[in-house]
Amino acid sequence: MKFGVTVVPRVSDWKLFVDLEAMGYDCAWAADSQMLYSDAYAVLALAAANTSHIRLGTGVAVAPVRLAPVTAHSIATINQLAPGRVFLGIGTGHTAMRVMGKESMKARQFREYLRVLRALLHGEEVDYALDDAAGGERHPIRFLHHGQGFIDVEHPVPIYVAADGPLALKSAGAYGDGRVCSHNQTRGRLQKSLETMRDGASAIGRAFPDSFHTAALSYACVLRPGESMTSDRVIDEIGPMAAATLHYWWELYRVDGDTSTVAARCRGLWEEYLAFTEKMETPDARRYQQVHFGHCAFLPPEERRFITEDLIRATGGLVGTPDEIIAMLREREAMGLNEITLLPGMNEARRNLGDFAAKVIARY
Repeated sequence: MKFGVTVVPRVSDWKLFVDLEAMGYDCAWAADSQMLYSDAYAVLALAAANTSHIRLGTGVAVAPVRLAPVTAHSIATINQLAPGRVFLGIGTGHTAMRVMGKESMKARQFREYLRVLRALLHGEEVDYALDDAAGGERHPIRFLHHGQGFIDVEHPVPIYVAADGPLALKSAGAYGDGRVCSHNQTRGRLQKSLETMRDGASAIGRAFPDSFHTAALSYACVLRPGESMTSDRVIDEIGPMAAATLHYWWELYRVDGDTSTVAARCRGLWEEYLAFTEKMETPDARRYQQVHFGHCAFLPPEERRFITEDLIRATGGLVGTPDEIIAMLREREAMGLNEITLLPGMNEARRNLGDFAAKVIARY
């Protein structure tokens, strides 16, 4: 099992990446959301220039807000600073698009995006249409100045695709080197996802790589003796990430009333949260702005009451004693996960991640 951290990238706090390297984490992902955080690539550049061995990448980059060649050149620029230890996490932009009141990228467009991205990051020429969705004319493109210090595509940049639906999973199998998923997936769902990705690879004649990486975004807190799962300290550290699941459920409900992803043990909590959102002062047409305020970074005081033991357990939070957390990790490794990446509250990150490194990773 590899241990990673997903960082809420605040440019003034870039030294956190240096600290993560010293703590012994394998990799660090910089979250990408243009209305919420600092620019992920700017922060990664600072991290790359000031670390020596921790792997660095986006967690995850938002496809709809950048052209595929722009994303390729941005991550290849970071690779020039940290050759061979850079990866690209990429997704359709669920939060980053919703926080602007927009839909995430459609599956067919995402597949084409990944095709272009993979070719460019392998130093190849590829046919490209600026507006493929509208049937735009294709032209061949390639990076022109290899070996001039602008970018590095000589050292591989693995592409880790955030995918859950069948079409996105097939695209991940066809063009990705790994997949990142949410933290609460079952063994059966993970195995089914792998089968779908294998099918996607086979459809384009690609051998599904044995090294295909499987990562899950999660959160953790090591309990102290006598401490409960919902103590103030625990909620300070993991509350922002736990609350993000409520934001996700709300977005799906807002689109078409879908509540199928709401955990059974959280149905009552969900009804309370829905009533809470309906009383928000923000007009309905702009309510997504208030719902996503603090998203994964900090927890608004009025949302603390929603961080319950049921929510933590339903979302797969790694909260418990060191022995309990290690048992949970062993189970997830047996399910087929290669990496757990942790996302703590922004202001508690060093304490939270230091505890986890000293009390869990050191014993794993």
